[in-house]
Amino acid sequence: MEPIERYRPIVDDWAAFRAACDRPLPSAIRVNTIKATVADVRTTLDEAGVAYDPVDWHDLLFVLPEDSPGRNWPYFHGWIHGQEEVSAVPATVLDAQPGERVWDACAAPGTKTTQLSAQMDDTGEVVATDNNLGRISALRTNTERLGATNVAVTHEDGRNHSLKPFGGEEYDRALVDVPCSCEGTIRKNRDAFDDWSLSHVKGISGVQKGILTRAVQATKEGGTVVYSTCTFAPEENEAVLDYALAEEDCRLVDYDLDLTHRAGVTEWEDEEFDPSVAKAKRIYPHHNDTGGFFCAKLEVTG
Repeated sequence: MEPIERYRPIVDDWAAFRAACDRPLPSAIRVNTIKATVADVRTTLDEAGVAYDPVDWHDLLFVLPEDSPGRNWPYFHGWIHGQEEVSAVPATVLDAQPGERVWDACAAPGTKTTQLSAQMDDTGEVVATDNNLGRISALRTNTERLGATNVAVTHEDGRNHSLKPFGGEEYDRALVDVPCSCEGTIRKNRDAFDDWSLSHVKGISGVQKGILTRAVQATKEGGTVVYSTCTFAPEENEAVLDYALAEEDCRLVDYDLDLTHRAGVTEWEDEEFDPSVAKAKRIYPHHNDTGGFFCAKLEVTG
């Protein structure tokens, strides 16, 4: 059996799902409001002859049906950044505000980090953490090109993140977009399932649990933590939430999302999860012509 077949029981309209997985993923961009307005970007793309389609649910996103995000001068000047449409969901849900302190627990290469910085009008502080030095180089390059000056980069494992360099102060919000098996990237990574193994899924879920619980611990009471992945696997999604709910003082909360989605699953194979994991959202490729994604919003309660 193909690994992707294991998700047939939790995916509606299986034929449409498989067909969508076989289609190329459209290119998309995000307007970087640190350097430009939507009107500025529209004008420059028009002048450059680059076709673009607005995205209904997000005012700063455009799909480029015929072009590459990085093949135009607004990109080089940091006015826009290539960002897959569903990749914009977690930071949008986190809704960071100007002047706040925010932790991006798995930050490189910086797409979501710079989205957070722009949300905050480049004020406050975004602590951007990653454990891969090579990817941190890309993180630094992107923050510089996009003019995000409120970003502090740390090289460490998110599971062991220290507040000491920042005065021990807890965060207002934390974004936990964890490394995962990347099954939902099948439309742009055709080999996403080639080296797939259940042991890898179960192994990486342990890392995800560690990072999410550390994020809850590092966020102040009443603060917000957003957990997200680009995989379909409940072991990496609902099971990780279930673990955090049992181990830490937090609860899942509802949120609005103007993208077609399905609720988190409360049962998978021989496991039952906390019923509140249904508040998480599953985004499948055939629903919005995007990649696959999972996103949940938590409130720290203690």
